[in-house]
Amino acid sequence: MAPKGRKRKAKEPEAKAVNSEDVKPNGGANTLPKRLRGEGSQGPGPRVVIEHWVYRRNADAVSQALRRTIANVVVEINPETPRRNSFEVSLVKEDGRMVELWSGIKKGPPRKLKFPEPEKVADMLKSSLV
Repeated sequence: MAPKGRKRKAKEPEAKAVNSEDVKPNGGANTLPKRLRGEGSQGPGPRVVIEHWVYRRNADAVSQALRRTIANVVVEINPETPRRNSFEVSLVKEDGRMVELWSGIKKGPPRKLKFPEPEKVADMLKSSLV
């Protein structure tokens, strides 16, 4: 068996100089990750946090339904590392309280019971904001 060779250290990238041309004139509003930017829903107000483990299309469908229902709601998808086998939708009110709209952690089998209908979550959001 051939002897194992040593691995070389990866070269560190050189620091890039920041020019005044590189700084965005709008104050860097687009510096947030795409998942944290609410499409057309910037500013203060309630925000909805969607935690999903695997199925991104279900999270996207729920976020689109919520944005159609309430225009000024900010939807964040996985702001932190999600828990295993989780799909939860929570409302964070302006005062910081968190209201759980949907939790699919203890639902199923079958697997499809873990995911809500987007319209039902939108209705729950409307009722909890009133």
